[in-house]
Amino acid sequence: MLSNDEPPLVGLLLRLAAQQWGTDMDGALQARGVGGITPAHANVIPFVPAGGIQIGELARLAKVRKQTMAHSVDLLTASGYVTRRPDPADGRASLVFLTDKGRALGPASLAAGRTVEQDWAVAVGRDDLEHLRRTLIRLLEPS
Repeated sequence: MLSNDEPPLVGLLLRLAAQQWGTDMDGALQARGVGGITPAHANVIPFVPAGGIQIGELARLAKVRKQTMAHSVDLLTASGYVTRRPDPADGRASLVFLTDKGRALGPASLAAGRTVEQDWAVAVGRDDLEHLRRTLIRLLEPS
């Protein structure tokens, strides 16, 4: 896989695995008739609750910079997946809400993700995939 004699760094493997996940998800979504999904969708849509959310909180949950999140929200607003409304609790802020189009991505994305996980479980074994999931959850827990 890699040309170096030393074991690859975990960060590199995580990045490559994330890229592979994205490629596999694109294929699974396209098989369900959903195309044109970008990283902006993955950075925003899974984190928007029904009651709306501020961009700063979205950025914190997605672990991206606030400016990056604002740009992603702008892209998704232009595509009709989210909308912004004034935050009644903070006149300086707005809340991000999913539109019907944005909410419709949820079931298709979940089904595609389950398909990819099934494929990965065939490749590495269900036990190894579940071990990976538990390990990643532990790594992502606050210290």
